[in-house]
Amino acid sequence: MDPKSSLHNWRSTVSDYWTLTKPEVNVLVLASTLAGFYLGSRGPLSGLRLAHTLLGTLLVASGTATLNQFIEREYDARMRRTANRPLPAGRLAPSWALGFGVLLSAAGALDLALAVNALSSLLAVLTLGSYLAFYTPLKRRTPLCTLVGAFPGAMPPLIGWAAARASLSREAWVLYAVLFLWQFPHFLGIAWMYREDYARAGLQMLPPSDLEGRFTSCEILVFTVALLPVSVLPVFMGHAGLIYFCGAMALGLFFLHSGARLAISRSKLLARRLLLASIIYLPVVFGLMMVDRII
Repeated sequence: MDPKSSLHNWRSTVSDYWTLTKPEVNVLVLASTLAGFYLGSRGPLSGLRLAHTLLGTLLVASGTATLNQFIEREYDARMRRTANRPLPAGRLAPSWALGFGVLLSAAGALDLALAVNALSSLLAVLTLGSYLAFYTPLKRRTPLCTLVGAFPGAMPPLIGWAAARASLSREAWVLYAVLFLWQFPHFLGIAWMYREDYARAGLQMLPPSDLEGRFTSCEILVFTVALLPVSVLPVFMGHAGLIYFCGAMALGLFFLHSGARLAISRSKLLARRLLLASIIYLPVVFGLMMVDRII
C-alpha cells in the first residue's frame, strides 16, 4: 500500500473518532466544569486535581457523545446535517464506536473516582446514564425531551464543584440552575433551525402542532427571562459583586434581545443568531463569576 495513502487513511480514521466525541460541545462542558471547580475551591487551587477533573469530565462527555451517536446512527442517516457523520456514512463500524464510547466513559469515571473523588465520578456517571437512558430515546417520542435532557445537561458545574469540595452547596445549585435554564433557548434555537431535518428523522424536538413556532418562541422567551434573575443570585448571596452583576445583566439582556427577535420573525437566520448568542453568553457569564472572585 502507498505510504501516503496509508497515512491519509489513518488521519481520516482519527478524525472520525475525534468527530464522535463532539469536541465543539465539549468546549462548553469543560468551561462549565472549570467554573464549578474554581468557584467551589477553597484556598490555593490544586492544579493536579483540576487537570484530572477536566480530563475525567472530558472523557465521560466524549463517551456519552459517542454512545449517543451509536444509538442514533439510523436516525442521523436521515438528516442532512448528520448524514455524513462517521457512523451513518459507514466510515466506522458501529461495534468499534460502541467500544470506543464505553472505553472513554469508563476511563473518565475511573479517573474521577481515583484521582479526584467519588462524588464527582458519581455525578458524571449519572449524567451519562440519564442522558442515554432518558433523553436520547425520548427524542423520538415527545418534545418534553428537551426538559428531560436539561437535567443531565446542567451537571458539569456540579461535577466541578464536587471535585473541588467533595460536597455540594447552594452556590453550586445556582450554577446548575443557570446552565439548566440556558439550555432551553440554546437547544430550541437549534431545533427551529433544523426542524425539517428533525421531522425527516422522526425526532420530536418541537411540538408537531407548532408549525409557526409561536409556542417555541414563547418557551424561548420564558426561559431567557427566567435566566436574568437566576444569573444574578450569586450577587444577593454575597458571592459576587458589582462587576459580575453588571456583566450578567448586560449579557442576559443581549441574550433576551436575540430571543425576542426570533419570536417576532421566526427565521432560520435569527435562530442561528440566537444560537451564537447562547454560545457567547455561557462561558462569558461563568468567566465573569471567576474574575469577580479574583477582584
